[in-house]
Amino acid sequence: MVNELNALESKVAQVVSLCRALRVENAELKAQLASGELERRNLSERIERARGRIEQLADKLPQAAVTVRL
Repeated sequence: MVNELNALESKVAQVVSLCRALRVENAELKAQLASGELERRNLSERIERARGRIEQLADKLPQAAVTVRL
């Protein structure tokens, strides 16, 4: 009986340890995800600004020279 309780206590300790490790990993992954989302938004904004500048430049070109439109 004592051996069984010791084994159970050991297994519970392993589960608790694993749970703590998974919480830490989860927090790290959430931080990475937030960082990635922020970077994606920033890149999307930069692309849109660049697209706008290119369209403005294309509008200034003579019509015969404009062959590609974004």
